[in-house]
Amino acid sequence: MTEASTPVRVVEETAAYWRILFDNPPLNVVDGRVFEGLEELLSRMDASPDLRVVVFESANPEFYLAHFDMTGKSASVARTVGPSGLPIPTDAFVRLTRSPVVSIAKIRGRVRGVGSEFVLACDMRFGSRERTILGQPEVGAGVIPGGGGTERLPLLVGRGRALEIVLGANDFDADTAERYGYINRALPDNELDGFVDELARRIASFDRRPLATAKELINKVSLPTVDQLLDSRNAFATTLSWPETQQRVQALFKRGLQQEGDLENRFGAHLATLLDTKPAG
Repeated sequence: MTEASTPVRVVEETAAYWRILFDNPPLNVVDGRVFEGLEELLSRMDASPDLRVVVFESANPEFYLAHFDMTGKSASVARTVGPSGLPIPTDAFVRLTRSPVVSIAKIRGRVRGVGSEFVLACDMRFGSRERTILGQPEVGAGVIPGGGGTERLPLLVGRGRALEIVLGANDFDADTAERYGYINRALPDNELDGFVDELARRIASFDRRPLATAKELINKVSLPTVDQLLDSRNAFATTLSWPETQQRVQALFKRGLQQEGDLENRFGAHLATLLDTKPAG
């Protein structure tokens, strides 16, 4: 896979600071190629002793990371084991949180499902006030979050708000997400790039060893266990076989799942009427 064709591209601002660009048109759906790119990136990060910080952003201002590929073409990803011995999705997110390199999600556009679980696995999250939409819509689609949403989210926002986000399966704007603790800050769109770049360069100017040690100590008191993450991964796999889940997924594809249009733009609004004969208004 060449740098030009990969959906996970690296821009080396300096040896200590990289920007990572998600570019998987048209919607930045998280498929096997995205996970392959993340695994390659993590290996590259491990082999870069001068690296201090990475900033993840999107080439598509409307979709940061849409959700997991529901066509079935990426199903083998969950059965493939990564370097940590965990299934690839869990492996990628656990390795990211455990990495001595600081990870920052700079969010423009929609980030739902496993996309949301990716940004939850990052160390920090900053969103465009005008252009960020976040959500864990899985329950409305008949499944459950399987990539750490039910484990990482309550530690950030508290039990009640996590239940509102997961069980309500709706979209959340950046201001609400900031108030809940889902993201660190919501910033005006024209200030987001400058703020994150300044923070990343500041972190990149510090020595790697104290950065890594401080992150490791915070991780010990703020992250779910691997066993908890695997429980949700296994439960997610079970839900895919439920007949009611299959009915809802089929209804989503009929309304335009993974196609440009109203379903992907207003995912949360559609879920409450998914099995109705009329589309969401």
